[in-house]
Order: sequence, then C-alpha cells, then structure tokens
Amino acid sequence: MRFGALISTALLAFCGSAVFVEGARADGVPGRFDYWVLALSWSPQYCATAQKADKTQCGTQRSFGFVVHGLWPQYERGYPSQCGKATYVPEALIDRMLTIMPSKPLILHEWRKHGSCSGLDSSGYFGRIEQLYEGLTIPQRYHQLDKPLTQTPQQLEAAWLQANPRLTPQRVALQCSGPYLSELRLCYDRQFSPRDCSAEVRDRCGEQVVLRPQR
Repeated sequence: MRFGALISTALLAFCGSAVFVEGARADGVPGRFDYWVLALSWSPQYCATAQKADKTQCGTQRSFGFVVHGLWPQYERGYPSQCGKATYVPEALIDRMLTIMPSKPLILHEWRKHGSCSGLDSSGYFGRIEQLYEGLTIPQRYHQLDKPLTQTPQQLEAAWLQANPRLTPQRVALQCSGPYLSELRLCYDRQFSPRDCSAEVRDRCGEQVVLRPQR
C-alpha cells in the first residue's frame, strides 16, 4: 500500500478530508473502537484553498508544514462520531495545542466530533496528540519548504519510513486534493503503537504528488 484522502467555510478544506468509505456511525460509545488514526495536514495546502483561512495558521508570519488535523477513533469499517456531549476544553489547553494544531475552531471541532468518542477527557485526548506528534520525526526535506516540491508517493513514503523506522507502508496513507498533498494519515493500535491501517484508510493520490511551499 502506497501513501494514500465538517464544519463550513474556514475548515471545509481542512476537515473535509476526514471522509472514510463507511462514514460516521451513530451508534458510537465513548472508548469503544478498534484503533486510532492520527491525521497530519500539509498546512500550505489548507491555507491555499480555504475560503477563510485561520490567521493563526495562515498569517503572513506563519510557515507551518505538517500540523495535526486530528486523532480519530476508528472502527475496522467506519468510525464513531459525536459520542455524546463534549465537555469544556480549557483555554490554557487550547493555547498549548496551537503550536501543533494551529486553529482554535479546529481544536474544538475535533474534540466534539472525535475526542468525545475516545473515552478520554480533553486533557488526556490532547495530551495523546502531543505525545504522538512529538514522537514522530518529520523528514528534514519538509522543513521550511520554499518552493513547490514534486515527488512520487513512493518517494514521500520512503522519506517518512526512513525517518520513522517503526512505520511501514501498511501503516501510512496519503491524501491528495488533485495533484496536491493535503494529508498524511498514520494508524495506531489502542495502546498507541503503530499498526496496519484497515482497507478504508488508503492512499488517494496519483502518480505524482506536489507539496505547496510554506512561503
């Protein structure tokens, strides 16, 4: 398997990539799911396509690369969504998350839609996101990208696997919007160790992938 792809306006392009074949299931119970998907978005693609890009993420002084879209409880087929009323997220926690998840509306959306199904409180849920993100090594080539970069999915995959030896081609998936990279997805078991993705979390890119520059 190669790298493989709702709130409105500002988050439409960013959150719209969170579509699975089976879709959300209304019978979700907090803490009852099969595995996790950590979704990392390529921020320049979001900022280039969002109708109302968040200034925290897309302001002129920002140059984010791979940022967290969300951490999603996932079934082998489909995923739970909005498992009851989400609790309050402290402002201090939101501020802390902005360095890797640079949009307050997105943070709140992800907590309502996915975090409420995790079986964790907001501190535990976002703490896990921080741990997973900090445990990854983003390949050096994708730091401060100052011009468009065209690669094959295999080249992108190889860079991530070399930088993160616990990953395998079956544990990652690449999402594109047309020819442009929009998202990288990584699969983890319930104990947060890398595992193979189910068939629904698969590559959705063509033969070449273009990364928009950060500047």
